[in-house]
Amino acid sequence: MGTALGDWMKKDEQRIIDDIDLIEGVIKEIEVKNKETERIIDLAKRYTQDTSFFLEKKDMVTAFGSINYAHGLLDALRIQQGKI
Repeated sequence: MGTALGDWMKKDEQRIIDDIDLIEGVIKEIEVKNKETERIIDLAKRYTQDTSFFLEKKDMVTAFGSINYAHGLLDALRIQQGKI
């Protein structure tokens, strides 16, 4: 692997790790009001776990897609609750 590619992967890997940490904080701010909210949070957690799996496999594209899907689910709940 060339130096430029290796540097790119390290930057992306750190970005994804930072996103995983961010998700944990976002989950704490969401009020669980019903089973649907609970289910959506569970899905976001599962996508975050998938992200870690793909990160270990060095599949940055799929890891990035998974973490962004988790963010989207949580953003929808935050919008619904007037938090963003």
